[in-house]
Amino acid sequence: MSKSKSKSKIAICGYGNLGKGIEKEICKSKDMELVGIFTRREPSSLKVNSSTPVISINEIDAWKDKVDVMIMCGGSATDLPEQVPAVAKEFNTVDSFDTHAKIPEYFEKVNESAKSNNKTSVISGGWDPGMFSLMRLYANSILSNGSTYTFWGKGVSQGHSDAIRRIKGVKNAIQYTIPIEEAMNKVRNGEKPNLSTGEKHLRECFVVAEEWADKNSIENEIKTMPNYFIDYNTEVHFISEEELKKNHSTMPHGGFVIHSGETGDGNKQIIEYSLKLDSNPEFTASVLIALARATYRMNQKGEYGAKTIFDIPPAYLSEKSAEELRKEIL
Repeated sequence: MSKSKSKSKIAICGYGNLGKGIEKEICKSKDMELVGIFTRREPSSLKVNSSTPVISINEIDAWKDKVDVMIMCGGSATDLPEQVPAVAKEFNTVDSFDTHAKIPEYFEKVNESAKSNNKTSVISGGWDPGMFSLMRLYANSILSNGSTYTFWGKGVSQGHSDAIRRIKGVKNAIQYTIPIEEAMNKVRNGEKPNLSTGEKHLRECFVVAEEWADKNSIENEIKTMPNYFIDYNTEVHFISEEELKKNHSTMPHGGFVIHSGETGDGNKQIIEYSLKLDSNPEFTASVLIALARATYRMNQKGEYGAKTIFDIPPAYLSEKSAEELRKEIL
């Protein structure tokens, strides 16, 4: 990718599925360039898909004047809560922290680091939280007399899969979130059902255990994991590494935000937003790249501290000028 002073300099911290997705997608951007990939692994052992330099995370501070936005690609369970508040002291950051229940406290920690150092950190980007959050906000603002329902899947949840892989004795794992069709139909019919978490989704886990591992203990730890599985009907299947690679190597996902409201004298109004994704990490990467553009623009305007997708003017996400947006999209 050609060097240009007009292009913002982006770096990746973490090179899993999400980091690889960003590396692949950022080359399509006209106003950004990827300048570095930071890793906890030995840099020479990392095989990347571009000519981007690979740097040890221990050397990250030396790059604080060479990177406009650092996209944090670690997992929400343990990586991001530790890494982002530290990195936000020196860099503008974007992340996809997706433990919904912990977002308020996570926001406060990142905000303290970023704001005190004149940095801008957009947290919890992606499609949920992220794009779906925005759709919920729009729907609730337009039809305040209504109810919002979010359904995920069928698809692979990166955050939930990562949480399972952190369990002692788990060699590899993938988790599918499956919406319950009966519940979705009730919502689409405008019935406004009172649905518990477990009445909206099933969670299906495919786990490769280490030979020495206690499978009963692993299954129990999965099913009782707070914020991830405890509130759901969760099925756990133990399979071989070969079966996992053969049948569960792709990462589709998607979902629906459905808002059921009323106007006037009981006129039903239904708002529905949906995503159908062949690659969850690549789509999430695309969202984070747009958020990185917005993060840089906000920082340039002195808008410091932690931000969410609610705080970003939509035009900041686009490569297009304000004039182009009014002409081509408005």
